[in-house]
Amino acid sequence: MSILVFSLILFLGAILAGLVGSLTGLGGGVIIIPLLTLGLGVDLHYAIGASIISVIATSSGSAAAYVREGITNIRLGMFLEIATTIGAVIGVMVAVYLNANYIAILFGCILVFSALMALVKKVDHRIAESPNKWALWLKLNSTFPEDGKIVPYGVKNVPAGFLMMLFAGAMSGILGIGSGALKVIAMDNIMRLPFKVSTTTSNFMMGVTAVASALVYAYRGQIVIGIAMPVCLGVLIGATFGAKILLYSKPTKLKQFFAVVIILLALQMIYKGIVGSM
Repeated sequence: MSILVFSLILFLGAILAGLVGSLTGLGGGVIIIPLLTLGLGVDLHYAIGASIISVIATSSGSAAAYVREGITNIRLGMFLEIATTIGAVIGVMVAVYLNANYIAILFGCILVFSALMALVKKVDHRIAESPNKWALWLKLNSTFPEDGKIVPYGVKNVPAGFLMMLFAGAMSGILGIGSGALKVIAMDNIMRLPFKVSTTTSNFMMGVTAVASALVYAYRGQIVIGIAMPVCLGVLIGATFGAKILLYSKPTKLKQFFAVVIILLALQMIYKGIVGSM
C-alpha cells in the first residue's frame, strides 16, 4: 500500500471516527485505535500516540465554545486536572512495561464499559442536598445558563471524585483515549454535577490530560507525524459534523447503533489480545 493511499484511508477513517465519537460522546480514539491496529496493522503504541494527538485537537476545538457560553466549570476542571495529569503520567510510565496484548485487552474492556455507559440515561442533578465543605473551601460550586436562566448547582464528594479522576487519567495515559465514561462517573455520578456541566468540563480537561501523555509518547518516538496528522484533521472534521447533527436532532437510534459497533470492535480487540496477535 502506497503512502498516499494509506494516508487517504486514514483520513477518511478519522472523519468517521470523529463523527461516531461525537455522536456517542466517547471521542474519536475509540474508533481510531481499532482502525489503525486491526484495519491497517499499525503497532498499538503508535496508534495510541496518534489517538492522543486527536484528543488534544478535538478538546481544544470544542472546549473554547463551551467556556465562552459559561457552561464549563473552569475552577473545578483545573482542580481535577491535577488528578488526571498525575494519573496520565503514571499511566504512560506503566504502559512502557505492559505487553501490547495486555493493553489491547484492557482497551477492549474499557471500551465495552464506555459504550454501555453512553447508552445509560443520565440523571440531571441540580443543587446539592447539603453544602459540601470541600466544595465550599475550594469554591467549586457555580452556575450555568439554561433556557435564558442562570441555574445554580453544588458539588459533592470532592475527594472521591478526585480519586476517580486519578484513575481516569491513568487509563487515558495507557490507552490514548479521553476516558470520557470514567470522567462522567466522577463528575456526574459521584460529584453530582448537572449533565451539561459534567460533559463540557470533562471535554475541557481532556486536552490537558492528553498533553501530559503526548509529551512522554513524543519523547519515546511513538508519535509519527505521517499517522498523527491525517488522524488529527479527520477527527476534527468528523467531530465538527457530528456536533452539528446533535445540535439539530436527537439521533438516539444512530447513537445506539454506533455503540453496538464500538462494542463489537472492543470484543475484537480483546480477542486479539487474548490470542496474542497484537
